[in-house]
Amino acid sequence: MKQLIKLITVSALALACSACSAKVTHYGVKVLKEYPHDVTSYTQGLFFHDGKLYESTGQYGISTFRVVNLADGKPIQKLDFAKKYFVEGSIIFKDKLYILTWTNKLVFVYDAKTLEYKNSFAYPREGWGLTTDGKQLIASDGSNSLFFMDESLKVQKTVKVTMDGRPVKLLNELEYIDGKIWANVYLSDMIVIINPASGVVEATVDCTGLLPRKLRTPDTDVLNGIAKDPVSGKIYLTGKNWPKMYEIELVKVK
Repeated sequence: MKQLIKLITVSALALACSACSAKVTHYGVKVLKEYPHDVTSYTQGLFFHDGKLYESTGQYGISTFRVVNLADGKPIQKLDFAKKYFVEGSIIFKDKLYILTWTNKLVFVYDAKTLEYKNSFAYPREGWGLTTDGKQLIASDGSNSLFFMDESLKVQKTVKVTMDGRPVKLLNELEYIDGKIWANVYLSDMIVIINPASGVVEATVDCTGLLPRKLRTPDTDVLNGIAKDPVSGKIYLTGKNWPKMYEIELVKVK
């Protein structure tokens, strides 16, 4: 069933891209450098803040939040969650660390500097991706909606994501880069670049083959994890249970 869903998702994206080729810019990726990535990390959230790389990882019983050493992929500091929680996207906003859960309907809040637990909020949707534009939190829930929220998780506005007028669903891990929202499309090798004001997809990034077949195992899962280091300007991609993280640059497809 999962493979069928993946086939349908990829096919839908391909059709949408074909239909809107005149309007949407299409990119591939060029690998500039590769780094080790913890193969046990089911990556859900990935971001830089104040020079540090942060990652939230999912799955019941092994969900974590960690500060990661980019050079070797190992955690410098780690928070473990109870078995009943499936951790999803995460981000730091206004000196607080927010961590979504998938179906537990909770958002955990920590002190961004110390990673000490502060409190938790009830959350009415499935937790998927989470990022910020510096003014508000931006979340996805697996639909084609993006939710713009204040620090108390109150929704200020909702934007529907479309490509050539068609909804783009399964928006997963999010990253705010240069005024646009980058989103992994779950169960595909595609990233979409979204105008946050209109929800229109302005570009796609095809990451097919980013992780070589020879490095894949039965446990290797899908592309998921986008992070831009605001200091260096470098962009990094990884996936769930991937052994590598990649520094990449976009290559426009002619």
